[in-house]
Amino acid sequence: MRVAIGSDHAGFELKEILRAELAALGDEVADYGTDSLESCDYPDIAVPLAEAVAGGQHDFGILICSNGVGPSVVSNKIHGVRAAVCHDTFSAKRAREHTDVNVLCLGAWAIGRGVASEVMRAFRAASFEGGRHERRLNKVKAVDDAMRARQAAASESGS
Repeated sequence: MRVAIGSDHAGFELKEILRAELAALGDEVADYGTDSLESCDYPDIAVPLAEAVAGGQHDFGILICSNGVGPSVVSNKIHGVRAAVCHDTFSAKRAREHTDVNVLCLGAWAIGRGVASEVMRAFRAASFEGGRHERRLNKVKAVDDAMRARQAAASESGS
């Protein structure tokens, strides 16, 4: 699998652990940073990672900060990304199977290393089931498309 991984300073140590684990599983892992414990801002990591996932360069992405919420919020601003914070295997598996989530967000301060590994593995192993879930995702896409059309119209009219 082609996996993108990134973190801010709070998630750096967990990122390094999961990056090594993914590589040991045979995955091609692209590290979007950060590369130290020095303070940095999660949008600077999340945006390029999410854009690469949305562009098809990676099968999925993993973003880590202290609680996972910030990277989830910013990643979901990128068209084509469905990011979710998951701190248990059920949520991670279900996020992939039912919602076709393509960016897993973790909170390094909210989840232990062992559980983080289990969550990552559950997310990695799951895949979108389609079926009735496809209908729901089409509705989500319709909302996204409508919002993008409104924003484009507002921009064109100078509002």
